[in-house]
Amino acid sequence: MRWDVVGLVLGWTIRLIALPLLVVATYSSYLEAEGVEYAAKTYLPSFALALIIGQSLVSLARNRDAANRVRDREAFASVALGWIPVVAVGALPYWLGGMFYGPLELMAGEATFLEILRGLLHSWFESMSGFTTTGASVIDPLTSPVCTELVDDCIGSQNRSLILWRSMTQWLGGMGVIMLGLLILSRVLGGGMSLARAELTGPSLSRLGPTLQWTARRLWMIYVVLTVLEMGLLHFLGGMGVFDAVNYSLTTMPSGGFGTSDGGIMGFESARIEVILMVFMLLTCINFSLLHLVLAGRSKDALKDEELRTYLLILFVAWLAMAFNLYRAGTNGGTEEMAPLVAIRQALFQAISISSTGYSSADFTTWPVFSQFVLLLLMIIGASAGSTGGGLKVLRIRIAFELAKREVLKIIQPRQVIAIRFNQQVIEERKIWIVLGMLSSWMVLVTASMLAISFLEPSLEMTDVLSISISLLGNTGPALGAFGPTGTWATLSEPSMIIATMLMWLGRLELLTVLVLLHPRTWSGSK
Repeated sequence: MRWDVVGLVLGWTIRLIALPLLVVATYSSYLEAEGVEYAAKTYLPSFALALIIGQSLVSLARNRDAANRVRDREAFASVALGWIPVVAVGALPYWLGGMFYGPLELMAGEATFLEILRGLLHSWFESMSGFTTTGASVIDPLTSPVCTELVDDCIGSQNRSLILWRSMTQWLGGMGVIMLGLLILSRVLGGGMSLARAELTGPSLSRLGPTLQWTARRLWMIYVVLTVLEMGLLHFLGGMGVFDAVNYSLTTMPSGGFGTSDGGIMGFESARIEVILMVFMLLTCINFSLLHLVLAGRSKDALKDEELRTYLLILFVAWLAMAFNLYRAGTNGGTEEMAPLVAIRQALFQAISISSTGYSSADFTTWPVFSQFVLLLLMIIGASAGSTGGGLKVLRIRIAFELAKREVLKIIQPRQVIAIRFNQQVIEERKIWIVLGMLSSWMVLVTASMLAISFLEPSLEMTDVLSISISLLGNTGPALGAFGPTGTWATLSEPSMIIATMLMWLGRLELLTVLVLLHPRTWSGSK
């Protein structure tokens, strides 16, 4: 392991966080009352820490050109370990800015030392949830000194620059998946965007342009343009305020889910806003290479993609099933009826959202059990490989299904050689085993996390524990039961919160990246 190479990559990644911190500090200084003083105590320490740590790691690297020859094990280490300092730097503004109990509350006599330690954990949770684009939040009267008994909207009462920073962490996290996958993990199977390139036998990311750098710039442009376009549509067509439009755009494109108020999307009660969000959430669930093909005038080629067709079919069936169930059974155990158009609208929004941002246009914890079970299945399946959506990814599910079908046929006709095809190309056996390794690792981790959380949280129901594990590992955000769209994650105990942050980290890294990193052979030798 060449630690100077790992340090070089980590250094540049950490230094990158300093720029958005400066942007938020500037916003606070010029547009908020007493903003200069607030920015100095909240963002300046984080900005300075990012620059110092980043520059120190870059300076310690012996070979400045080594990043152009990053080996597989160094790519794994850089990506897996890179999240830790980034999340730590991102958590400081929450801790120093009063979103959670921090040093300033301790000095003012408003918090004990134990409370500020809990505040540090809450800040870490919120930052990890942001950068991994999970969208689970612990902002609650139980955790935030801002949320007194007189405050009706706990999130909405926070400092606006902190809300903006919170949204920016998700936007940076979503882009990080694309950029790190292309520029760092391009040679490694099983990680982020490289998994889409290696497993997808259709238009792979390495063939979108002459170089991966060109492809990265192209995808960056798509990401930025779609974000700005959504801002404009939400403000001018949807009627959102500028601040809300900016924040919801920043959290939609990365499939994040953070909002600017406790009510989230439900608080707007606007069909126009929901339609705009549905369109962009659907785009986030599609492989970014297909979006590139559409912009290049090759829409027919994009529509031929089997993963896209499979995802749209699953989405369509789930939508119809939930809409019919909601109309027929109603909500709150059948005590409240639902009009047909309302059922259609809410079912479609939630079907798209649950594998993307996790936004909620309704409290689906009051829906019939059948609809909640469909949502749970959609959480597991997730979006397309190569998208910013969460879950296991449709590509993996489809390959696993084809493998099961092949094994059944081999029992009937043992001498027949059956190849698994995707997009009219044969998938190599080693890639199939990578998919199986990912799926089996995911199931083991879900089981282990359920055991741990159920032991630490004995008051939770079985559906709560199951949906918590799936939601965190799939980077979905909302779960079922008490952790649904109207609740927060603040009631979890400290050990459970630590486990939750680990699950979010593992889910964003696609599991295999961390498993390879933990293998002893990764750390042995210099090759």
